[in-house]
Amino acid sequence: MPLTTNQKKILLLYTGKRHENKKIVIVIRSAALHNNIKKKKSRPNNIYMEENKYISDIKLNTNINVNRCYQCGKCSAGCAVSEEMDYPPSRVMRMLQTNDVNNYKEILSSEAIWLCVSCQNCLTRCPMEIDIPQLMDYLRGKAIQNKSVNKKSKNILLFHKAFLDTVKYTGRLYEIGLIADYKMRTLNIFQDLDVAPKMFAKGKLPVKPEVVKNKKQMRAIFKNVQ
Repeated sequence: MPLTTNQKKILLLYTGKRHENKKIVIVIRSAALHNNIKKKKSRPNNIYMEENKYISDIKLNTNINVNRCYQCGKCSAGCAVSEEMDYPPSRVMRMLQTNDVNNYKEILSSEAIWLCVSCQNCLTRCPMEIDIPQLMDYLRGKAIQNKSVNKKSKNILLFHKAFLDTVKYTGRLYEIGLIADYKMRTLNIFQDLDVAPKMFAKGKLPVKPEVVKNKKQMRAIFKNVQ
C-alpha cells in the first residue's frame, strides 16, 4: 500500500531514508514512542517533577507557553543585542523547552536575560506572538530570587535598582538622582563624567526633581509588588 506524504516525512525524520512499506512506518513510529517513554521513566521522579515545575510556573506567572515556540529564529535575527548575548533569544526558548532543570539554572545565571532591553522587536516578529520581553523580565526576577545573577550583569541590576528608587520617591525619573544613586552603588564615579556639563547646559539634567502630588500612593504601589 502506498505511503501518504506525512508518513514519508516521518520516515525521513527517523531514518533519513525513503520507504514504501506501510508496516515499516508503524514499527518505526512505535519504536520512537517507546524510546521517548523509556527515557522519561529512566529519570528520577523528583527531578522530573522539578523540571516540569519551572515551565508551569512560567505559564502561571506570565501566561507564556514556551513550548509554542517552533524555533524559526526570527527573534534572534531581529534582536539588536543578540551578538552580545551568551544565549540569543531563540536559544533561551529552546533551553527552556528541554525540560532540563540544569538548562533552566544556566539561563538564570546567563548574561542574556540582563542584556535584553525590552524593545519588543522579537515579539513583533514572532509568528506565535510569544512575549519574550515579558519572559526575560520574569527570568530576571527569578535570578534575583535565586541569587544567581551573572557577575558581568551586576551593574545592570544596580542601574535597575537606582532607576526604581527615583520613581519610588518622586513618581518621576529624576536624572541627577538616578546618576548619583547608580554611581554610589557601583563606585564608577568618573564614568561618563565628561558628558555631564553638556547635558546640564542643554537642560537635560534638571537640578530640582519633578514630584507627583501623592507620593504615599506611589510608595504603596511599590510595597504591594515587593
